[in-house]
Amino acid sequence: FYSFECSIKTYLENDPFCIYVVVLDQICTPKVLRYSRCHSWTVTLLIYILWHIAIADIVILVDGSWSIGRLNFRLVRMFLENLVSAFSVGIDQTRIGLAQYSGDPRIEWHLNAFTTKDAVLDAVKNLPYKGGNTLTGLALTYILENSFKPESGSRSGVPKVGILITDGKSQDDVIPPAQSLRDAGIELFAIGVKNADENELRAIASEPDNTHVYNVADFSIMSSIIEGLTQIVCERVEEQDKEIKESAGQETQGAPQDLVTSEVTARSFRVSWSHAPGSVEKYRVVFYPATQGGRPEEAVVDGTENYVVLRYLNSLTEYQLAVFAVYTSSASEALRGSETTLALPMVNGLELYDVTHNTMRARWSGVQGISGYMVLYAPLTKDQASDEKEMKVSDAVTDLQLEDLTPATEYTVTVYAMYGEEASDPMSSQQTTLPLSPPKNLVFSEVDHNSAKLSWEAASRKVTGYRIMYVKTDGLKTDEVDVGPVTSWTLNDLTSATEYEVAIFGIYDEGQSEALSGSFTTDPVPGPLDLQASEVTAESFRVSWGHSAPGIVLYKLTWAPYDGGDTKEMAISGDVDSFLLSGLSPNTEYEVMLQAVFKDQSESDAVLVVETTLARTTTVATTTPVVRQAVRGLQVQEETTYSLEVSWQLEDPKVDQYRVTYVSLTGDRNEESVLVPGQQTTVLLQPLLSDTEHKVTVTPVYTDGQDGISVSSVGRTLPLSAPSNLRVSEEWFSRFRITWDTPPSPTLGFRVVYQPTSVPGSALETFVGDDVNTMLILNLQSDTEYTVKVISSYTTGSSQPLQGTAKTLYLGVTNLNTYQVMMSSMCVQWQPHRQADLYRVVIESLLNGQKQEVSVGGSASRQCFYDLTPNSQYKISVSTQLQDMEGPAVTTITTTPTDTTPPRHPLPTIPPAKEVCKAAKADLVFLVDGSWSIGDDNFQKIIRFLYSTTGSLDLIGPDGTQVAIAQFSDDARTEFKLNSYANKETLLDAIRRITYKGGNTKTGRAIKHVKESIFTSEGGVRRGVPKVLVVLTDGRSQDDVNKVSKEMQMEGYIIFAIGFADADYGELVNIASKPSDRHVFFVDDLDAVKKIEEQLITFVCEAATATCPSVLMRGNTMAGFRMMDMFGLVEKEYSNVEGVSLEPGSFNSFPCYRLHKDALVSQPTKYLHPEGLPSDYTITFLFRLLPDTPQEPFALWEILNKDNEPLVGVILDNGGKTLTFFNYDYKGDFQTVTFDEPDIKKMFYGSFHKLHMAISKTTARVVVDCKVVGGKPINAAGNISIDGVEVLGRMVRSRGKRDNSAPFQIQMFDIICSTSWASRDKCCELPGLVRTTAFKPTIQTINRPTVNRPTVNNQQPTDQQSTTNRPITNRPTVNNQQPTDQQTNNQQSTTNRPITNRPTVNNQQPTDQQTNSQQPTDQQTNNQQTNSQQPTTNRPTVNNQQTNNQQTNSQQPTTNRPTVDNQQPTDQQSTDQQSTTNRPITNRPTVNRPTDQQPTDQQPADQPTI
Repeated sequence: FYSFECSIKTYLENDPFCIYVVVLDQICTPKVLRYSRCHSWTVTLLIYILWHIAIADIVILVDGSWSIGRLNFRLVRMFLENLVSAFSVGIDQTRIGLAQYSGDPRIEWHLNAFTTKDAVLDAVKNLPYKGGNTLTGLALTYILENSFKPESGSRSGVPKVGILITDGKSQDDVIPPAQSLRDAGIELFAIGVKNADENELRAIASEPDNTHVYNVADFSIMSSIIEGLTQIVCERVEEQDKEIKESAGQETQGAPQDLVTSEVTARSFRVSWSHAPGSVEKYRVVFYPATQGGRPEEAVVDGTENYVVLRYLNSLTEYQLAVFAVYTSSASEALRGSETTLALPMVNGLELYDVTHNTMRARWSGVQGISGYMVLYAPLTKDQASDEKEMKVSDAVTDLQLEDLTPATEYTVTVYAMYGEEASDPMSSQQTTLPLSPPKNLVFSEVDHNSAKLSWEAASRKVTGYRIMYVKTDGLKTDEVDVGPVTSWTLNDLTSATEYEVAIFGIYDEGQSEALSGSFTTDPVPGPLDLQASEVTAESFRVSWGHSAPGIVLYKLTWAPYDGGDTKEMAISGDVDSFLLSGLSPNTEYEVMLQAVFKDQSESDAVLVVETTLARTTTVATTTPVVRQAVRGLQVQEETTYSLEVSWQLEDPKVDQYRVTYVSLTGDRNEESVLVPGQQTTVLLQPLLSDTEHKVTVTPVYTDGQDGISVSSVGRTLPLSAPSNLRVSEEWFSRFRITWDTPPSPTLGFRVVYQPTSVPGSALETFVGDDVNTMLILNLQSDTEYTVKVISSYTTGSSQPLQGTAKTLYLGVTNLNTYQVMMSSMCVQWQPHRQADLYRVVIESLLNGQKQEVSVGGSASRQCFYDLTPNSQYKISVSTQLQDMEGPAVTTITTTPTDTTPPRHPLPTIPPAKEVCKAAKADLVFLVDGSWSIGDDNFQKIIRFLYSTTGSLDLIGPDGTQVAIAQFSDDARTEFKLNSYANKETLLDAIRRITYKGGNTKTGRAIKHVKESIFTSEGGVRRGVPKVLVVLTDGRSQDDVNKVSKEMQMEGYIIFAIGFADADYGELVNIASKPSDRHVFFVDDLDAVKKIEEQLITFVCEAATATCPSVLMRGNTMAGFRMMDMFGLVEKEYSNVEGVSLEPGSFNSFPCYRLHKDALVSQPTKYLHPEGLPSDYTITFLFRLLPDTPQEPFALWEILNKDNEPLVGVILDNGGKTLTFFNYDYKGDFQTVTFDEPDIKKMFYGSFHKLHMAISKTTARVVVDCKVVGGKPINAAGNISIDGVEVLGRMVRSRGKRDNSAPFQIQMFDIICSTSWASRDKCCELPGLVRTTAFKPTIQTINRPTVNRPTVNNQQPTDQQSTTNRPITNRPTVNNQQPTDQQTNNQQSTTNRPITNRPTVNNQQPTDQQTNSQQPTDQQTNNQQTNSQQPTTNRPTVNNQQTNNQQTNSQQPTTNRPTVDNQQPTDQQSTDQQSTTNRPITNRPTVNRPTDQQPTDQQPADQPTI
């Protein structure tokens, strides 16, 4: 076919099914003249031939509103596939771009995005369904400004075609945008489906309508128009091509030449070029960082210029350049190049000196032209690596003391030279702090059997106390005591004749010092003093002694004839110092020994005395009868396991002593007896058998040797009770602690026996004292179960054991497996152990025993080995090491293949941080749907999405972005909290370990869980840092989400909502912050989520910038600070602010706050602006000066440093009637600009005024009452310190503690991070300006919320129906006429809301066709009027009519108008049915409007009626 020459030829083909004629004209362009009865493939072939040589830039604009529906959108995709298939797509052939629109348009791909047809078709197949309203006019403007641009792939000299596909009438005006496209030379085709408005299609499309407008009845038959559409497009492309070439012949056009860069610095360089041919109107220079994610910027100069200086660039950054010559109706190809900026000058000569244990000084050489220095310092130890601190100082500081350091720690100190917000390369140095000074010269003195005095020299004047630890050399229990800053201490209650080791630590605020150690040995217990005999008779004598030391509980007295005989023993109370020995033999020498027994059961050495009784003398005497008595009140009590205490009563002076006999009733011991002196009526019987009944008999023995009457009683010793309630705690890899409850009986101590349950062998045993009921068992094997027994020890034996089991923790990796197994290499991966310091990884060949061993860090999770033998079995072992412990090896066996096998995919690497996220600092929480509808496969896609998104962040941890993740179904589960991870690697590892939950979908409960359990101080939330929540869900919640979402939005949380599959778009809008186009994302399925990932990351990171956090303001989320909230000037908090009262504001319904004299309302700067002020911002005040406001100057608002010196602020001079702004510039110089224009003086006349002050790097601009006053040049601001306060109303002449403040009223105070806010904001709060501002026509904007208007019988109010319920009172008559039926006041509520002073037009009130001040009519308003995303505030009615539904419902929220008898009130209805008592129409939320009809763009198809 293509071999024909370029002359008029005819190609004919006849077959039974198709006859067509193709003609080649003089430019070799094939045309189909006619065809009939053709097979579809034949037509497709013809179309392909036609378009094969057609070259054009085609942009397809697809309606993605809710009225399309998901099923129909799939048919749209099929239509697009067929349409694209007809073109030969290539970078040098036809280029195809696509945009989708609803309430807001977005580029799906640009003209230069794909270079092949297959790539375009893949993009069409994956095109996600957007959902939303139908704003076609906005979308047409959008593709003109974004798609048909050289940087988007649009080529000069190539025909341009736009194809619109829509199913309904636009909610905005389409005529001007369509005309703009046509004027730009773009051929427009309009395709309408189903409910499309054909008149609107004709208004959009190029002429003639019969070839450029297509309207089909249903989506299923869209393919029927492809043939005719492509034929016409082909013809129009050819005609455009001819016109372009003819125009090019008339005017010479071309690109500029000879791109040259010069004067390169760190922040700027010069770009110059040679002029392009022809009449160039201007040159457009586009530049952007070459790194991924760089945002393009542009500079435009006049066509007579051939250079531009690009300023405010990033240092050491390569910039891509493109210079375009712009002609009257086209632009040239780009002249391209690149240049790299220089590095910022950095600090030199960093030196660390004057090092102490907690401070050091840093000094360096100064750098010229900087705004200050940033100093970072952090310990190099692994466990403190996250304790980095930051200090910012002015450019004059080059010597700085670093404080609050950790002793004996190596620190790295890094200094950056700061150039505004940009930092130079760092200069670093390391130094180690001194250790804490320990005490010196330990001396032991005054050592006795149970105490010792310790003395030492003081460690340092900074010591706050000392910690003394001491332990028996052969013992396990360590005792500890903390004392104050003394230099001596006495240790008491020591064990006699025992060696002790002592360690003394100095205690500082920073920790404790190294130990000063020593040892000493206590003395043996002393024996009784001065034992002697007295009162000697023939049958008795008394022994007496002195107490040697406190703590003696009893004495053991033993006596026997010196020459041999029975030995007698007596136990005597420790407080007795004499005893009468009776019943002795006359004239006999006795040996008496006495031992002291102390409370720790230690016995002293025995002391000895020898005494001889007197000889007996015989006398004859008469005897008198002696009355013998029995003891009374015999009691056996105070039972222990080995003793009984016996007591009785008897008052008989003739009783010499008592004989107490006792015997066990079991008969296993002989009867024993003990003699007790006559004056003693108690005795302790020991040692006895435990748990045994004993018979005790007490017999008085008189002085004549005769016995009295015996009395007996029975007592039982206690059993050998075992301990109880064995508990295990503090489990670790090599230890655990056991605790038990002691038995009621006194014990000698406890035996602790333990051994591994499954390992045979002897058990280990230790003994602890009776005052111990817990023990830390050390040196155990990890992951091992132990059998533990605790046995009570008594003097008479041991109890039954208290037995239990305990297990040490597992010190080892999990999920060990191999991947990338090759013939000579393999890799192994594992789930890391959280506590690991190191891993010892060993690979051993089972064929020849060869080994490779390597140690990797505790955060590692993989290792590869090389130089292996093919077809060999290898055993890989991974042992976890913690401090000096090593856990059991975990092994796996893998065989290398004999031939090459496909490698398995390795674990993903850590993604690099995106440029837009470098400054992000926020508390970011992902709330992930884990319900059953997700499924395992999709949940893994969610995990990959979380991995990629969090991987885009830069610094993770307390000094950057903290990330938490929760998963929800019926309930919410916190996977990890904000403060769980301090670096990206561990965070990403934790994300990979998240497991699928399953259950129902309770989104509202989950959001509440996030608010109450994760955004808490315990969870790691920080003050002054943006709080961001990202919700991912695939379905409609089974509980309410509105209440908690609204609460969080009102409290300043930034919420993003991502829906996919069957998620409810309306519910996502309710969950997310406003505006929805930045905070709501919707995709068909999780495979398409990558299309929104880049934009989501950008929006999240922009919201996470702490310098300009996103806040809810005026019903939308924007970057800035709500200063009234921050100062507590809100209705719920103002009562806590001293010197502030609540009063009516500019309208009675608006509150304002009177700051009384010397109120000095202030807040710490670190809470309001923790990252300082942004470089560009607008300060907005709504205030009123009072009669008692002083004439002296005062600051409406200012920031002070810690020395009360002003840094930045706005000053009003009530006497001079001037306004002044001041700050410090980047050089550190103080600068002020003062405004005294007539409009400035109005602010001092006692009414409310709205002041905007826009501060940029070059200009301070003032707007008063929404009228521009003027601007003055300033230098870029320097950094502010955040160690001071921000104050309202402070008098300029205030000094130090004599600060005072001026009284005034304030209604509004915001700081918006944009200098354009003053031109976008309105003055609807000012009564005098509300009429002009409320109706001022503005440019149509996007994302206007729909009206919160319930339907009445499925109908919206007509133009004659009021939608605002506004009273109209005091309305003047016009030409002595009263309002018509459509204007009658009695039909409107007149409750307390007069609209007074309404201006007349030509002495007449506006009729239904007129509006005040020539306002647009109902037919005009749609195209010309909007409020730039501001809610309608106090808007007066015009001609008793609201603007029509296309004007109001989709753009400006109105009141929640109640229905009356299921009908909307009409103009003829009484005001009794429309009460609006004292309810201002301000900032009203909107709800998508439900109907019973086909879903519209205001309502998703599956949204229930509200």
